[in-house]
Amino acid sequence: MGKIYGYARVSSKDQNEDRQIIALHEMGVNDSEIYIDKQSGKDFNRPKYKKLIRKLKKDDLIYIKSIDRLGRNYEDIIEQWKIITKDKQADIVVLDMPILDTRRGKDLMGTFLADIVLAVLSYVAENERTNIRQRQAEGIAAAKARGIRFGPAPMPLPDNFHDVYQDWKHKKISVEEAAKLCNMGRSTFYNKARLYEKATSKNT
Repeated sequence: MGKIYGYARVSSKDQNEDRQIIALHEMGVNDSEIYIDKQSGKDFNRPKYKKLIRKLKKDDLIYIKSIDRLGRNYEDIIEQWKIITKDKQADIVVLDMPILDTRRGKDLMGTFLADIVLAVLSYVAENERTNIRQRQAEGIAAAKARGIRFGPAPMPLPDNFHDVYQDWKHKKISVEEAAKLCNMGRSTFYNKARLYEKATSKNT
């Protein structure tokens, strides 16, 4: 019997991994053997996961709460599953899906069923991620069509902008001098001046 490890992942630093940790504790995994990454599951370039895989030896065991905690990319999940079970000759257990327990069904049929379930679940996880991105894009496009603007609100113009703009427009001062008087960079002043000119021309 090898060592027992746990792997947990949340997508960002402000998310809480407690539910996963509790599940791993219930399986007898010590805190010192639990590896936690706080970043997206889009790939496997994660420091704690990579450290865990380096330490993994034959007959070791990894517990994870659910397949999407391992990753969200279909091809990558399959590849990592093979690294763990074939290259490292270790076992992996997905707690939310008992059929994904490589300690059971070591015969051909058990392996075949686990591979099918893994492929289906991985595909569903990746497909849902794709659907979320598509829904987000469609929502943003619909909002823009209604005139909703995204991004930070533009900074208000300084009180002296009109006078400085007029002096620059009539070539009394250079763009560098105008930008300095407005406490802006040259390109920022130029962009603000262009927008200001458009706005004032519409109102005249």
